[in-house]
Amino acid sequence: MRRSDIKNIIEAIMFSYAEPISIKELNMAINEELSFKEIELMLNKLIEEYKENKRGIQIIKLNDKYQMCSNDEYCDFVKRVVEPNKKKNLSQATFESLIIIAYKQPITKNDLEEIRGVKCDKVIATLIDNNLIYEAGRLNKTGKPIIYRTTDEFLKLLDIQSLEELPDSPNSNGID
Repeated sequence: MRRSDIKNIIEAIMFSYAEPISIKELNMAINEELSFKEIELMLNKLIEEYKENKRGIQIIKLNDKYQMCSNDEYCDFVKRVVEPNKKKNLSQATFESLIIIAYKQPITKNDLEEIRGVKCDKVIATLIDNNLIYEAGRLNKTGKPIIYRTTDEFLKLLDIQSLEELPDSPNSNGID
């Protein structure tokens, strides 16, 4: 198979999948004798081609995954179609809880409630409904409490590639 065919296959997979996808997943789908580095090089070439040609779509990196999405330059036009279906804005309490989860993850509901000083059932449900956090497992202690982590959707919301890009934790808000 030619390299240009493989690059086109990667592009087709990313367009169809519509979720962040890892190089390992792309490698399994292509089923060729390619190294992860070769696939990464093809992804980077696609990213550059989209930038150079000022396309309506782009490929972004989120942690160790890549996703095809609309170009930021055209977001006002996309919003005209998508905005009516957009979920409601986060309340101050929900946003504060999300920030605590981002800095303290993995975190349990009890830990979050201890930091905030209030019940957080509704806040957690809202964050899960908005795909900003997910249940990442359970602690191996009494009651087996659920632990929560942020999602790639959270990274997209903040327009960052990984949690390492979060600013230093503010000490004054009890997050650190």
